[in-house]
Amino acid sequence: MQPPTLRPAHETKHIPMLDYPFRDHRFHLAQLDNGATNGSALWLGAQCLSLFLADSLKNKPHPSSPGSPAAQVRPRAIELGSGIGLSALALASMGWDVIATDLQDVVSAVLSGNIARNLAQLPPDSGSVQVRVMDWTVPPDQWVWDDTHTIAVSQPSKSKYAAQQGAILGPPFDLVITSDTVYSTALVTPLLRALHGICMASLSSHPQVRCPPVYLCLERRDPALVDYAISQAKECWNFKVERIPRKKLTKSLERAGARWEKDDWDDVEIWRLTLRS
Repeated sequence: MQPPTLRPAHETKHIPMLDYPFRDHRFHLAQLDNGATNGSALWLGAQCLSLFLADSLKNKPHPSSPGSPAAQVRPRAIELGSGIGLSALALASMGWDVIATDLQDVVSAVLSGNIARNLAQLPPDSGSVQVRVMDWTVPPDQWVWDDTHTIAVSQPSKSKYAAQQGAILGPPFDLVITSDTVYSTALVTPLLRALHGICMASLSSHPQVRCPPVYLCLERRDPALVDYAISQAKECWNFKVERIPRKKLTKSLERAGARWEKDDWDDVEIWRLTLRS
C-alpha cells in the first residue's frame, strides 16, 4: 500500500480521521471541523513545529531531573494547546515523555482519544504522553502538578478520561512547546503568563535545573497581533526572543518530505523564547 502523502492542514480539514505520516510512523488522528472550537482540528503550526523538532532534536538532551541516571530518565516536555495531539505524539515517538494539555472540551472531544489510540502503536523505546486539562486563564499559583487529569481548571469537571500510565509527570521540563495559540489579543497575556509559569516551576523544582527553551509556532495572519505577542514576551515577561531562520525551517520541512508550495506555509514562524536569568 502506498504510504499517505504529507499534506498541509488546510487541505485535510474535511477528513474526520487523518492517516498522518510522521517519520517512520503513521498516526491516526481524529479531528472535528464543526466550528465549536479551534483546537479540535489539525493546524499548520503543529505540522511545521513537529517537523522542525524532529529535525533539530535528533540528539535528545540530557534530562533535567537531577540525581537520576540519564539512562533511567527520559527528556520531558510540556505542550500548551495540544489540540489533536500531533506534536505530543511526535515527541513521544522520538523518546520524550510529554504532558499534552488543552481545554476540557478539546481533551474530551479529540485529544485524549488520539493519544490513547496512537501510543499503543509506537515502538517500545518511545516515550509516554499524559493528557491534562489546562486553562491558561488560571494563574500559576493555583496550578497543581499531582493531579492525573488537571493542572489548571476554572471549573471542576465531571468528565471521565482515559487512565494515565506510569508515574505522574511534572516539573522540571527540558522543553516547552505551543503552536497555533496566538489568535486572540485577549489570550496573549494568559498564554505568556502560563509559559512563564512553567519555566519558573521548572527552575524552582531543583537548584541545578536549567530553564527550558520555549518554542512558539504561529501563523502571521494578523501581523499586529503577532508583533504585540512577541513584544509582550520580551518586555513584560522577561523572555529573550529569537525567530528560527526561515532557511532552517525550510530545510527541516524538505528533509521530512513536506514538498509544499510556498503559499501553503508562507506565513508560518517559529520563535524560541528563553527566560532571562
